[in-house]
Amino acid sequence: MEAGVVADSSPLEGVARRTLRNETLLVLGLSLGASGVSALISFVGSVTKPGGLKDQAATLNASAAPGRPWLDLAWQLFGITTALVPVALVAHFLLREGRGLRALGFDRTKPWFDLGWGAAVAAVIGSTGIAFYLAARGLGFNLTVVPEALPDVWWKFPVLILSAIQNSVVEEVIVVGYLLRRLGQLGWSPGSALLASSLLRGSYHLYQGIGGFIGNVVMGVVFVYLYRRWGRVGPLVVAHSLLDIGAFVGYALLAGKVGWLPTA
Repeated sequence: MEAGVVADSSPLEGVARRTLRNETLLVLGLSLGASGVSALISFVGSVTKPGGLKDQAATLNASAAPGRPWLDLAWQLFGITTALVPVALVAHFLLREGRGLRALGFDRTKPWFDLGWGAAVAAVIGSTGIAFYLAARGLGFNLTVVPEALPDVWWKFPVLILSAIQNSVVEEVIVVGYLLRRLGQLGWSPGSALLASSLLRGSYHLYQGIGGFIGNVVMGVVFVYLYRRWGRVGPLVVAHSLLDIGAFVGYALLAGKVGWLPTA
């Protein structure tokens, strides 16, 4: 498979640095920057609550309308769709550069490259990630993560898969491709941009505890390195999607049936 080249991040002609800075802050304020603040508040609430972190639970993909499956489905699809609006906003801004999301390597030009390397990255990170989570929880650094708490209805697994893909697209397009591009255009050094991207990724996982923060910072460093090597977020979206699908669907299938998987 051929490695790509990171897209040009030179300053945009006719666009003031202040405009790029404000644009970046607005995108983050509407998406994962706001999630980072929310996660920090949640973390403070968890560490100041009586009892250890591992005795508390962080639930993802919970029911939005218990006992009303069709209304619940409507809310689930609404949440998934609206979460992708910041990605559409990023695509809109990048169209000023004449390429849209293609500038970040999020397109269909190299499907087998993206799928192949994405699967390989997911296989490596998935096994180490599970081990790290179990260790962090065992040491009291992490809450018990409940990846899904949806009712057993026909749309459960399709919604979990869509949720995983949505998470992956939002995170990799914004936190890796878009943020690195804009920070480069704003004159940030490669090291500073890597640190900012990785810390941002860790910040919006703080609701899981210290282990969730550290693990995702490390994942952020790896993903920034791979993006710079390949010049594409496509493989990262695939890898992240596979990781989240494995976590969401795997928990739904295994919770309460295997002794090593913590449940709330």
